[in-house]
Amino acid sequence: QVQLVESGGGLVQAGDSLRLSCAASGRAFSTYAMGWFRQAPGKERDFVAAISWIGGVKYYADSVKDRFTISRDNAKNTVYLQMNSLIPEDTAIYYCAADRTSPQPSDFEGDYWGQGTPVTVSS
Repeated sequence: QVQLVESGGGLVQAGDSLRLSCAASGRAFSTYAMGWFRQAPGKERDFVAAISWIGGVKYYADSVKDRFTISRDNAKNTVYLQMNSLIPEDTAIYYCAADRTSPQPSDFEGDYWGQGTPVTVSS
């Protein structure tokens, strides 16, 4: 069992930066691929970024590539999402998830999910 708690969301202006954190409970953190997803109002949840077990492989949605960076610290059981050059279209609830199988976006189903943290970007 893994429990995930996101933090770091908030209200910012376009062009600003935010860093989201996701703290995981349990001792098996390093055996999970970790991912960030987001859900905008009235839309489906979308993949944002994912990272492999020790951080050597990363995947990004095209819409955030070159602006967002995913990283993890297995000693702290935490995964991060650094978001730069935020735009209003980034407004959403951001969720982190853990997956036993794969960090690849097409295979990432998420065995465990956090409760989400809201990000609002004003123009």
